[in-house]
Amino acid sequence: MEGDAFSAFAITALRLAGHLTAAGDRLAKPAGQTSARWQVLAAARRGDMSVAEIARALGLARQGVQRLADVLEREGLIAYAGNPQHQRAKLVGLTADGAERLGVIEVAQAGWADGLGAAFTAAELDGAQAVMARVMEMLEAAESSRE
Repeated sequence: MEGDAFSAFAITALRLAGHLTAAGDRLAKPAGQTSARWQVLAAARRGDMSVAEIARALGLARQGVQRLADVLEREGLIAYAGNPQHQRAKLVGLTADGAERLGVIEVAQAGWADGLGAAFTAAELDGAQAVMARVMEMLEAAESSRE
């Protein structure tokens, strides 16, 4: 029975992920971006992460993030910098143009999130987030034990 409930949860989560990606693409489009590019820009704002670290944080393949980062770098939205921890793994930082584009997206996202968030209590959203975080931890632990 718990397996059936978890399967229904997983299917709903996957469908939600698709809807969130589509909404993210719509929010990012006025800034000339996509959800994936937005995620890399947001991670680049930290300025202390390599492409591999960004990929791990986002749960994406390093090669895919590298391709996105290279495009964003060519467009002048991010810049690579030396990494004192690793000579070949450059750090990814946001440029002024990248920060401007990210700001446009984040203003739109804040209004969108406020509108959707108003339909729920903070306790409902906190509970849903806690369940999702536990599932991710369990899946990550299972993946690590297989490596």
